[in-house]
Amino acid sequence: MPFNIIRADITTLNTDAIVNAANSCLKQGGGVCGAIFSAAGPGKLQKACDRIGHCPTGQAVITEGFNLSAKYVIHTVGPIYGVDTNAESLLYSCYESSLTLAKEKGLNSIAFPLISSGIYGYPKREALRIAQSAIKDFLNNNDMDVYLVVYDKAAFQISEELFESIQTYISENMVLDDTRMRKDIVYSAMCEASVHSANKGIVFDEDYETFSQMLFRLIDEKGYSDVEVYKRANIDRKLFSKMRKKDYAPKKSTVMALIIALKLNMREAKDLLCEAGFAFSHSSKSDIIIQYFIENKNYDIFEINETLFAFDQPLLGA
Repeated sequence: MPFNIIRADITTLNTDAIVNAANSCLKQGGGVCGAIFSAAGPGKLQKACDRIGHCPTGQAVITEGFNLSAKYVIHTVGPIYGVDTNAESLLYSCYESSLTLAKEKGLNSIAFPLISSGIYGYPKREALRIAQSAIKDFLNNNDMDVYLVVYDKAAFQISEELFESIQTYISENMVLDDTRMRKDIVYSAMCEASVHSANKGIVFDEDYETFSQMLFRLIDEKGYSDVEVYKRANIDRKLFSKMRKKDYAPKKSTVMALIIALKLNMREAKDLLCEAGFAFSHSSKSDIIIQYFIENKNYDIFEINETLFAFDQPLLGA
């Protein structure tokens, strides 16, 4: 998917570039910076940085990745919270400059740490909001796989109000009793049987639509462009182009992402899921969280994925 949040060691990622939260002198530091230097080969990376010499706050420079799996390291200097003026615009510029540099190099994938949220003191919640805003703005007009890497869930907090609201919604709607679960299973089986029969050429009536036909009919009816939909769904353009095939069989997470992109109501969402052979499950925390956002008419996939991540659920997209 174009944008993904992952828990990982950024030095081990096999992306085209990883981003180093650097200091302006481009010297080996602590935290993420120290880990990247150590993994790349500190002598080699420091020599490459010394040739550049300096990077202003909010800007980015690039070196080879040396011993890293990533081919390049993009070094960007984040603002110090409470010290640098215009800290928000400088932090936004860190992401913007890094992404622009990656694009100029013809790179297809890049991984960021949460810049300035360590020893530079930027509040993690605010740092995340700015990171997502910059990445989202870039992806609106460009195609690239962008990863935001965090070491643990504690570094990634949704607002207390949203967390409590969703916790309450889950408690009220998550049902584990046998009767409700059987109904979910039966409905899912009916949807799956319908798709299976269609794939075998069995047509139930002249109005029957494949998933692909329903998807593109909805796109037309909603007045959206294909680009709008796959961008809002956090889906790769190449995958989206495959959806025009009548026999295309999507993953459930992909259908959910398309539901969000199309801003469907619950009835429409259930219909599209059923057409793909799936259904909302009252025993799935992920499904209930997505249902919460649909019922509240919040179709921001970045915020939805952030929430799913906070609840240890798989993210939406391809």
